[in-house]
Formats: sequence, C-alpha cells, structure tokens
Amino acid sequence: MEFTDEWKSQFPVGKVFTPPLLLSGPSTRSTLGPLCFNPKPQTLTLLFSSPSLFRPIHSSPQFSLSRFLSTSSLPLSTSSSIASQFGPQHYNDTFVDSYNRLQLLHCPNTNNVIAFFSAGYNHDQLGFLLFSFKDSGFDVLTDENDEIFVTKNQFKHPICKILVNPVLEIAGFKGNSLVTIGYLLVCTVYSAHWFSVKVNKVGDKPTLSYLAFKLFKSSSIVSACWSPHLVEQSVVLLQSGTLFLFDLGSCVKTKKSNAGKRLRVLWDDYYRSSETCKWLGCDFSWHPKILIIARSDAVFLVDLRSDDGNITVLANINMLNLYAPVEKEQFLTFCKAGSDGFSFVIASDSLLVLYDVRKPLTPVLQWAHGLYKPCYIDLLRLSELRANSRDNMYEWADEFGFGIVLGSFCNCEFGLFCYGPSLPSCGGRFASEIAEICKSFYAWDIPSDLLLSDCDCCCGSCLTRKEFFKDALPTWIDWKRKKDIVLGFGLLNKDLSRLFHGSSEFGGFTLVRLMSSGKLEAQRYCASWDLVNKLELVHGDSLLRFEDEDYKFPKRYKYFRFDYLYGYLSGNLTEVLDSKMKNPYSGPREKDSFSIEFHEILCEKLRICGFSRFRTSPAISFVLSDIGLPANIHEIALRRMWAGLPMELLQLAFSSYFEIFDVLLNQKKVSLEFSVVPDLHQLPPFFLRKSTSRSSKWSQKVQRHDSLVGPVMPLPVLITLHEFRNGCPNSEEEADKFSSEAEVGLCCNEVMQVAREMAVLDSGFEFHNDHAVLLGDDRDNFWADSEKPKPFILYHLPALESSTKDDTVQNYDYEDVRYASLISKVHEYEPCRKDTVDGVALDLFDDLSPIALKFDDASTMSIMPSDSKVYNVMKKNYSRFLEGSSSYQDYCNQFKLKRQ
Repeated sequence: MEFTDEWKSQFPVGKVFTPPLLLSGPSTRSTLGPLCFNPKPQTLTLLFSSPSLFRPIHSSPQFSLSRFLSTSSLPLSTSSSIASQFGPQHYNDTFVDSYNRLQLLHCPNTNNVIAFFSAGYNHDQLGFLLFSFKDSGFDVLTDENDEIFVTKNQFKHPICKILVNPVLEIAGFKGNSLVTIGYLLVCTVYSAHWFSVKVNKVGDKPTLSYLAFKLFKSSSIVSACWSPHLVEQSVVLLQSGTLFLFDLGSCVKTKKSNAGKRLRVLWDDYYRSSETCKWLGCDFSWHPKILIIARSDAVFLVDLRSDDGNITVLANINMLNLYAPVEKEQFLTFCKAGSDGFSFVIASDSLLVLYDVRKPLTPVLQWAHGLYKPCYIDLLRLSELRANSRDNMYEWADEFGFGIVLGSFCNCEFGLFCYGPSLPSCGGRFASEIAEICKSFYAWDIPSDLLLSDCDCCCGSCLTRKEFFKDALPTWIDWKRKKDIVLGFGLLNKDLSRLFHGSSEFGGFTLVRLMSSGKLEAQRYCASWDLVNKLELVHGDSLLRFEDEDYKFPKRYKYFRFDYLYGYLSGNLTEVLDSKMKNPYSGPREKDSFSIEFHEILCEKLRICGFSRFRTSPAISFVLSDIGLPANIHEIALRRMWAGLPMELLQLAFSSYFEIFDVLLNQKKVSLEFSVVPDLHQLPPFFLRKSTSRSSKWSQKVQRHDSLVGPVMPLPVLITLHEFRNGCPNSEEEADKFSSEAEVGLCCNEVMQVAREMAVLDSGFEFHNDHAVLLGDDRDNFWADSEKPKPFILYHLPALESSTKDDTVQNYDYEDVRYASLISKVHEYEPCRKDTVDGVALDLFDDLSPIALKFDDASTMSIMPSDSKVYNVMKKNYSRFLEGSSSYQDYCNQFKLKRQ
C-alpha cells in the first residue's frame, strides 16, 4: 500500500518504530556514507588565550524576584508583599549562554579569518581577532599588548547577539586599499548597532566602521536577521511583535545614525495570549519583502508587498500534540533552512520539524530530538561537514545532503540531524536532475551527538558522575561555572581547513570554538560510521573541584555478572554454556531442583497452558490456529519453538516462587519478581499477562504462593541447551557452528512459507528470501487446494520498512519482514451462535471487526440485556462510519472479507 509524503511525515523519526521517512541500514550506506562526526585525536590547537575572553561574570539572576527577596534578611511577609507589587516576573534567558558568542568572517582570496565576540568587563564591547594559516600552523594577529582588538564603542548593556553578513562579490584588492568584505549587526537588549568590516590585501588589522544604531525604549529585542537578497538590509524583531527594516545604504547617504522604518503588520487577529506567547525569531523568505516570523505557538509568513502585510500561518504548535510528551509544548528556536528561502526548521520541547512555506501547516519531516530546552539551531550543507575527502565516493550525498545542528550552550548538548532527498534510482548525470526535481525529503540515518568539547565522554560512568556533580552543588551555584564549556563555535571553510589538516578518508571539518576559560581553540572533526566511544582525556577530571585534595572516602563498587547476556550479544553463547557445563556449580545451595511431587504439579499446569501436547515441534498450521490477536512472523515462530521444547527444559524455564532463591544485595535478601503464567489453553510465550500483586519482600502479609511463574530463563539459552541435549559435540570448534539466532531465522522462514499458502496475501506483498525452504510436513494442501476461503490474512505494514522502494535498493530486508508482516485470523460468522453472557449473545461483537474476537473469560463481562439497546445504537453509528471509510472498504475488498 502506497502512502503520500504528507501522510508519511506525520510519523517523527525517533517516536515510532521504523518511520517511513527514514533511510537507514546497510543498504543505504553505500550511497549516503558516514554521517557521524567525531573529534580527531591529537588535532586540538590553541589559537589564543586571554582573560578578556572569559565567560561574562555578570549575567541575569538565576532567581526570580520573589526567590531573590526570600534569600535576603527581609521577613517573609515583607518580601512576598514587595514581589506581588511587580506582578508575574518572566525570567529572560537571553544572556545565559543561549546564543553563539563566536562569529567567523572569512576574508575572500586570502587565508585570513576574523573572529568576532563580546568583550569588556561587562561584555558590552565588540572584540575581534585575525588569524591566518602560515607555516603549517595558525598565526594570530593581536594588538600591541598581545591582546584582542576591542572597538571604542561601549553599548552600556551586554551584547546578546552578533550577526555577520559577508559580501559575496567584491571588486578585488587594489594596492593597499581597504575593501569592504562584510557587515556586522550587534544587538543588546534595547539597542542595535551596525558596522562595516574592511581589510586590505596585506592582512593588517581589520577596520570596523560604525555605521548606525537604533535605540528601542518600548520593548526589548528578540531577534534580528540580514537579508540574503540585499546585502545592506536587515530586520529587527521586538518582544512586542513589532518589526523594523533598516537599509545601511540610506543611513550612510542621509547620515542618520538612528534610522529605520517600522513595518506595518497587524497581529491583532493572531494573538493567543500576550502572557504565554513569546516571539522567537525572524528571517527573510524567497522574496526581499516576504518574512518568516516565529513565535512560541506558531510560525507566520508576512508578505509586505501589500500595505497591511498579509499574514499566513505556516505552523501551529497544536499540530504537534499527538507526539508531544509535555502538556504545554512550545516552539523554542527557529532557523531558515537552505538558500532558496522556502524551507525552515523549528524546534519545540520534544520535536524538530522541517517545513516548506509552499505547504502551510504540513510538516515535511520530523525528528524527536531528545534534547533539553534547545536554544540554538543552524543548518549546514553536508559538503561543508565532509569536505576534503580523499575520493568522491559519496559525491551525490555531499551535494544534496544537509545537516541541522540543534542544541543548547546552557547544558552543552548538541545533536546533528542529517536529511536529504530519496536515494536516486539511477546514477550518472541523471542523479542530480532527479534530486532537484524531487521535493520530498528523508531523514538520513538516526541523529547523532555532536561533541563540541573533546573532554566530553559518553560512557555511563562519566554521564552519571556529571549528573551527581550537578545535584551535589547548592542551589545558588551554577554548575557551568565549575566546568569549561563552549560559549560559541564556527566552521572554517574547506580551503583553509585543507591547508591546516589536509584530507581524510571520508572528509571532515575544522571547528573553531570559544571556551568559557578564555581559550580560542581549533579542533578537527572527521566523518565516521560509528558514534564516538572514547576521546582524548576521557575519564579525566573535567569538572573543577572545590578542593585540590584527593577523594577522602573509601570507594565501593558492586559488580553484576551478565556473562550469559554478554555471550549472547557477542555471538558466542554456545561457548559460554559449554564452559559452564564443563565446570558444574557445587556450592552450598546445590540440591535437587525438582521433587517428584512438584514435577507432577508442574506438568499438569503446563498441560493446561498448552505445553506438552507435542513430543516434537508442533505443526505450523496448529500454531496459526492458536492466534487470537494479530501476530507477526517472529511472534509465531517463538510460539512454535517454545511449544516444541521438551518437559525437562520447560522445568528450567518455569517454576514457582518456592523454588526461586533470593538474591543477596547489600547484605539483605531481595526476592525476584516474575510474571505469573495464566491458566488458559494457549501457547507460550504469553505476551499479554497480568502482573503479580506482591511487595518488595515476602512477609506475613504477602506470602509466597505456588503459582507457576516464568519464563525465568530466556529462549536463546534454552535452545542452546536443547542442542547440547540432542548431542551437540563438546569441542568448541564444532559448537561454534550452532547459533540460536540462526534457529529462530529458520523457523521464521518456515512460518512465512506456510502462511503464504494458508492466508490471503496483501496485493502489494512481496517476499524476498532466497534461503527459505518449504517443509512438506508443515504444508497443509487442504488449504492450498480447497475452494474454501482461507482463514488467515497476511499483510505487510509499509510504515515499518527501513528503506524506500526503488530499483537499486531491496524493498525491505528480511529482518523487517519478521516484525512488519502480520497474520490475522478471519472469524467465521455463526448466525446461530448460542454463547451468551447474562442473556446477551456474544455474536453482537462480530460486526465490530473483520478479525476474530476471542474472549478469555466471558464471565467477567457485564453486558446486561437492558444495555443491548444502547449497544445496538452505537453499533449502528459505527457501521455507518465504516461504510463511509474508503480505507476500510478497500481493506475488506482486497482480502474479500464479509461486511455487515
């Protein structure tokens, strides 16, 4: 069944199992290439270090006004009364590491780069450095005191945003004359300042010319942006929603420093609540007079070609409620995607969404980002991230792929989300044309972490230690003050990066970062197939201690042995079991596991639950007949393998609490908990069961009971033991040939082959498996040759596929077929059905679904004859709904199901 891209985009990557717009797996690697980027060891270079680059000492208070007054010496009643006079206080996190403090401007036709950042005691001045590549290293140009360059302009408020707009086309250097290579926009809370950047060919100190400024008294600045169409135009967005347009050309000509034009935009009909809505950002769209404005509840397209400014809603936060885990989901950050001006990305508390202005209110692609309060977002081409590779093996992906960097400088967590068009069905000169025509986008592999600091480590020990460190600090101490964190970063262009680091196998990029310790560093990152495991200085003490003394208290560790699990994950479970059987346990608890009396009780209970009816594996047709709810191929194969185990092994898999030893933990005995096996005539492994009612420790109030519980031993171990029991050789060389995973795969093959004969197949179902075999004992020719309708339906869920359908990639891997192929039983309508519950026939439920409904215990139902009238009315309305549902009608027609 084929679905539109709009339908597929409703399933975010990371929220559903195998989302339809995800390209992942071995079949796509040959085209996409590696999409993880790790710091390359021994490439960290210190460019400059100075106290002038330290993290700002003065920032917004971490406490609200009421919390601040409560910590003072004032009485509680007095502090509460003062705080109430000011109304609700909204904490502004603009200054708390929420923006990129480092901006890079590359000088055209040279190897020089200018780094801009905030400077000064209150970080209310603009500072900059010029560094270039010389003699296999970086040469940094500083002032006469070997310090950073600082502008004379003091803005009276800390800088909260720096924006660089490079001039793409310059006339060239003539002699030693100055040439404008870009413009700067520096924003504080209530003012905006514009500069021009000029350099000469020699590479002397850059010249910053102060062009204009604008002071806003009524509202604070939220965001600003440069126009990609007209290099001297920019827009500033205020917290009130007011927009101002600035043209530096007119400012210079009229010599009006405090200039700007207020844009007429009527937001009256689009305010939800002035207290809950917060403006986020602005940017230009595909036209110089069309803007994209983001707010915490919606994104708007403002067309200024008319006098009043037409407003169109592009995205609404209410559309994300289906997959939003928090009650009050809000948009947090916004960025334009690509140079065409049509696409943009916006991140909420839980989702990262790609939109197109030509399709309002329809997401193009979604991810579950898993980051806490992201406040920074940027988009890069994959050719920038994988520059200077040794060959052009992944040239197509580099040209058409993108990477979204999302994260927060507050908690030092960043992620990389790669996407691009679908895989080309043909190569050569047609690949680029297909990618340009194709407007649908796919997520390229799962998102990966982007470690901006090389001292970070992703192992469990370091992450746990980091969290414990945060919890151990008093509430008035910011944990970021005790750690060297990244305040800003930028990427060098590929030409300068190649001069400094050369090429690598898959390519990479050079990152320049500004650290809170006052260091400006360069780090090389390389594309890799896997996420980083260990870096330089891992497990080092990256967190600064309050004291220099060693840890005084004794360190105690507890270890748990998971040798069976480790052997299974490593593919050598047979070796582990073989070594265990050669060295039997002879401890103080050694005794006969089962008495004769308990053996009889266990056998009787297993017979009730569907065991012990087969001396060998049951016929697959019998296992299919036991299906109640729709089951996939893998579930049915497990049922058959469980039912085929001998009683001796089932005694190891199922037991009672009387036979289970307590575990000694912290010098105390802790009872293990297992699910109770239901007393129903069905085959294992009992997917739907009720949990037992018990406490964490057996007592007089909660006694041990003799219920059958389990399985207490996983199926791969039992399968391997069964192989040993059937004469598996003791030599390790021959034991390595057996694999429990291979046995499960063979059983899945057998189930699939029988199901294709006993079930009605989906019209779009295709089975790809050259290793499948047909077993004559399990094939029921009665169903294959009979004119009777087949009692099962076999269909495939396209949403669970891991790859797209094209001529070069297989429709889906067999591993996906196990879980995405569902088998359902079609019930037989019995007009004379006499099963009743309190006088109401159970056949009332037959019209609800074409799938047979099976009741475990009809006596628990409480439908009375007086309720049948209400039930019939509801059923009638539901039948009308099914008659009008084209999808349901197509489903019934496809499988020739009876409809009421």
